[in-house]
Amino acid sequence: MNKIYNSFILFILICSPTVYADSALTKFSKLENAGLLVHDKLGQALVSDHANDAFIPASTTKLVTAWLALKHWGENYHFKTSFYFDNSTQTLWIKGSGDPYFVSEELIIIAKNIKNSGIDQIKAIGLDNSLFQENVLLPGTGKTNNPYDAVPSVFAANFNTLNLKNIKGQLVSAENQTPLTAFAKMFSKQIKGRALRINTGSNPEDAETYFAELLAAFLRKQDVKVGNNIIRGKIDKQSLVYKHINSRSLADMVQAMMKYSTNFLANQLILVLSAEIYQRPANMYDVQKYMEDTLRTNFQWKNFTMKDGAGLSRDNRLSPKQLVDLLYAFKPWKHLLPETDSGIFAKSGTMNKISTLAGYIVDTQHWQPFALMMNQAVPYKLRNQIAAELMLQRQSL
Repeated sequence: MNKIYNSFILFILICSPTVYADSALTKFSKLENAGLLVHDKLGQALVSDHANDAFIPASTTKLVTAWLALKHWGENYHFKTSFYFDNSTQTLWIKGSGDPYFVSEELIIIAKNIKNSGIDQIKAIGLDNSLFQENVLLPGTGKTNNPYDAVPSVFAANFNTLNLKNIKGQLVSAENQTPLTAFAKMFSKQIKGRALRINTGSNPEDAETYFAELLAAFLRKQDVKVGNNIIRGKIDKQSLVYKHINSRSLADMVQAMMKYSTNFLANQLILVLSAEIYQRPANMYDVQKYMEDTLRTNFQWKNFTMKDGAGLSRDNRLSPKQLVDLLYAFKPWKHLLPETDSGIFAKSGTMNKISTLAGYIVDTQHWQPFALMMNQAVPYKLRNQIAAELMLQRQSL
């Protein structure tokens, strides 16, 4: 490690041998598969160890996705979704925009506006899902029913998750604002006496079915008669009746993605981005091409791999140096990162034998970027302890 780091260790050793013996940085120095880079306020390396080696970034990948989205759209961007009505068949058609934040509150607004447009009867709901390639799935997505394994889809209600509970043998929605639909009732055997949030399954069409059912339920609450038929196809010359602008900005979405590490949000954003850039249905190959080409062009990076937007793929590779490069570019949106500890604003990443943390060490005037990547089994809190010691190191110099 560099001379500044060695002087810090000497300072700690002289002042408190006990603290040094238990130092998180000392534990880090003994790791075999880890890298660290911290810059000072002048942009020079304050601590550097294997900073150019490539590691699995886990959810620090979301920093890349957030930067790509914010750079392309701006933090005040709002997703827009168009609704059309075919009078001859009384079909409400929806052109899917891949909006990642179609929560129940947004669907309530949509239902009210559809009703206010003068529509009082709908025989079928039509879904134009041509924005994504059929059954698109990004590398690393698991097959469990956990919310973090929710698959992307052109139409997605409540992040493609269901929040259910069983009360005296009866399945009910665990959210007052969200009705129980026929699709949700199919999961009754999985819910045993307690509230449980699960995803809609591995098939994007199931997620789209749930979206349509939920929208229909909200429309019925507005006294609109809605049939049960759900069809899929491309919109052709129907009349636009309503364009929904999501009430949440991109900044709101990114802030939530960073705080809760929402894999669905990250992958949804990167798929929509690639579809918009290449003007064709989003797919896993375009996602990788878009991410890698853009990063290579903007930062002249070499020896890195980006296969998904969430950081689920264990084939992803970034170095601490590359993450620090990105953090300099991310500074206009640094306020969207969560404060993981006092004076530390960062995004963490956790997978089996992977622990990462990247962000800024902050005082009143300076945001100093850092990236910590440990690709081996370590105690869960070690990354935060290292960041806290780095904060103390800066203050002592």
